Amino acid sequence: MSTEHAIEESIEAAADVVGPVWPLHSFVTANPLAGFEDEPFHEAVAHAERLFGGDGYPSADVFRRALESGEIDPAVVRAELAAHGYDDDLDASLDRMAAASKDTLGTSTTATDRVDAVLTKWLAAFLDQGQAEWPMPNREQGFYAAFRTVARYDGDIPDADALVDLPDRPVDAIRDRLADYPVGEWRDVFEFQLAALPGWTGLVKQRVDDLDAWQSTYPITLSEYLAVRLTLVDLFDAPLAPAEAPDGDASHTPGELDTDTNEDGGDVPLPELWLTAWEATYRAELVDALTEASESLADTPDGDRPDAQLVFCIDTRSEIVRRHVEAAGNYETHGYAGFFGIPMRYAGYDSDVTVDACPPILDAQHYILDRPTRTTSSDRTGYDRWHGVVGSATHAIERLKSNAATAFSFVESAGVGYGAALAARTLLPARVHDLFDTVDGHVPDAHEFCEPRIDYTPDPVSTLRAGLTLDEKVEYAAAAFELMGIEEFARVVVFCGHASETTNNPYESSLDCGACAGNPGGPNARVLAAICNDDAVRAALGARGIDVPDDTVFVAGEHNTTTDEVELYASNVPDTHADDLERLRADLATARIGAAAERAGDMGADAESGVRETERRAADWAETRPEWGLAGNAGFVVGPRALTAGLDLDGRSFLHSYDWTTDPDGDALEVIMTGPMVVTQWINTQYYFATVDNGVYGSGSKVTQNPVGNVGVFQGNGGDLMTGLPSQSLLSADDELYHQPLRLSTVIHAPVERVTDVLADHEAMRGLLDNGWLSLTVVDPQRDHRAFHYDGELDWAPSDEPVAATPESPTKPALADD
Repeated sequence: MSTEHAIEESIEAAADVVGPVWPLHSFVTANPLAGFEDEPFHEAVAHAERLFGGDGYPSADVFRRALESGEIDPAVVRAELAAHGYDDDLDASLDRMAAASKDTLGTSTTATDRVDAVLTKWLAAFLDQGQAEWPMPNREQGFYAAFRTVARYDGDIPDADALVDLPDRPVDAIRDRLADYPVGEWRDVFEFQLAALPGWTGLVKQRVDDLDAWQSTYPITLSEYLAVRLTLVDLFDAPLAPAEAPDGDASHTPGELDTDTNEDGGDVPLPELWLTAWEATYRAELVDALTEASESLADTPDGDRPDAQLVFCIDTRSEIVRRHVEAAGNYETHGYAGFFGIPMRYAGYDSDVTVDACPPILDAQHYILDRPTRTTSSDRTGYDRWHGVVGSATHAIERLKSNAATAFSFVESAGVGYGAALAARTLLPARVHDLFDTVDGHVPDAHEFCEPRIDYTPDPVSTLRAGLTLDEKVEYAAAAFELMGIEEFARVVVFCGHASETTNNPYESSLDCGACAGNPGGPNARVLAAICNDDAVRAALGARGIDVPDDTVFVAGEHNTTTDEVELYASNVPDTHADDLERLRADLATARIGAAAERAGDMGADAESGVRETERRAADWAETRPEWGLAGNAGFVVGPRALTAGLDLDGRSFLHSYDWTTDPDGDALEVIMTGPMVVTQWINTQYYFATVDNGVYGSGSKVTQNPVGNVGVFQGNGGDLMTGLPSQSLLSADDELYHQPLRLSTVIHAPVERVTDVLADHEAMRGLLDNGWLSLTVVDPQRDHRAFHYDGELDWAPSDEPVAATPESPTKPALADD
């Protein structure tokens, strides 16, 4: 093996310890410890603590509060402690856990700090995506070459003139720095250096993997990153490898995690057992309710044809609005991944950028763009005029504000008008929301005069061809109905994507559709609706046994998860369905009132003014918490809606529709388990780790954040790119959690043998379960509706976790009927 190949291979292996980080404008939820998923959970968090210094478990105080509030059943935690040889005295156990906790961060060495400070400065300049007024020169040559030519003028770098003598190729610079290290130690060196700034490293890793437009124009690789970093390490005389760190330097080599092993040599730490008990308490309550519902499914008579069927994203926020929609009228709701099965790259009518509106585990396969229809020239003209004025004004203001020579004169000349606008934004955000609503009512939206171009075009657009063939359209439509188990159709079927509405919020994309990679789901819904309204597609579906009635019309929509307003994109719906849409819109407005009241109450506001409060939060540019997002997520239920229709799951469960009776071969179940189940686990682990250690795995308070380069945020004036959610998305107060840090509990309604068959064919999925990254319970309708919990290595155990209250701690109220 050549030296160059050995270096590249070692870098690739070392990079596994750092998870990918997406730009903030397209926030993608991912497990920050994704590179450790082949290890048992407790070993993975210990490994991550050594590298990053982050806690991997809730604190003893958090567990104590959960115990006192009834969220942890004392009997369950005692059983866990006894099974692993620990004393089952709960107070003593928590005291021991608290005493074992320690600060692992220590104090950074000056040399390493200086390396980080210089490197992050140049990374921010190079990776900037249009925010900088003066872009870094020579970026098109790549990071290493640009750094060599520009950084020699950086007065913060000692002996910066030496940069001129660096080799032309980054791999040669790396080889020079590793001259004193054998090949067997290279991976350790690279892992140590990559983990020093996991935020920036993760962004570079994502850029390399995705090869987007920015990467194509301004390329950077992990080899270039390491060549620059190792050069700075040498110039600042900083430690190159963990073993070289001086005494007391815990900057990037924190002490081993105290796993708190017991006297009998057990290797499971106390926090792992308490976490397991907390999860078991939540899961037992959920499973008990689903088991009871399963027993009654067979006795449920077939109902009348619903007035409409609405397909929402599996997102936990959809669970709330679905309950209220069903209560408002004769409606049937379903859950499906919010990209609606279409892995597409989307270009909006007036957008100069494209987005990959599909989960990151998939590659975009189709290029879809919006095109104006021929009969709407006046709408298009009005839209262009209004948006052109707004865009020009916004650009002018931004240019004036960023220009030191004109900023003061601009504010002085704008005078009262500008001050009034600022005051309205600050003091009357709800009125500002009303104003924009009024304007939107008079100016057509793009979807009112545009339609997605879905027909196949053989010529590629960029790296993708445009549109879909007839066979592809049929497959996507059939897959949707088969995965959800839909066999009968209402007169109106709505595919409802979702998006958030927020102002002055760097994390706004984290509130959009996770299945659409942090983008709104409306475009995907419009594409699937257009596909299903295609006569040729419907004829082909009929040949496959999926009979869509002639009077069924498919409509797209979008759920605003901040305000709970549902907008229907129904401009092309025939007059024969006008009454259906009028009734549906009225009932959606009623559902909005109930859902918004529920959300407002969760945010500590007056539930009676739910709609107004949610509108205020959407328009208030000082609001740090416009909505809760997916905070609280803990469960993923795969089964027919009838299984959960009578339950209030408190917005904590992802809900994917699935009917095992329509899936004899288990193909649909396999797609759900290998797709949505994996994505929900990513979402869950990101919320989990950002909650247990927000400083390392989250992004701290929004109040002290500084956006950088349109790609992320700093805490303060510089340093590593923060990788996760802000504290306001997780905490209801400084010391009060809103999100309960639990690993995902998945419950599937299907024969246990069918689930076993899927697991047997997917080693990676078995690994996630065997290593404790999520749990899986099956409610088996063919075994007297009993529940079976996955016990590792394809074995199952009857789910008999105790949930009864004890005199020490009252249990939470059981899941109630709506």
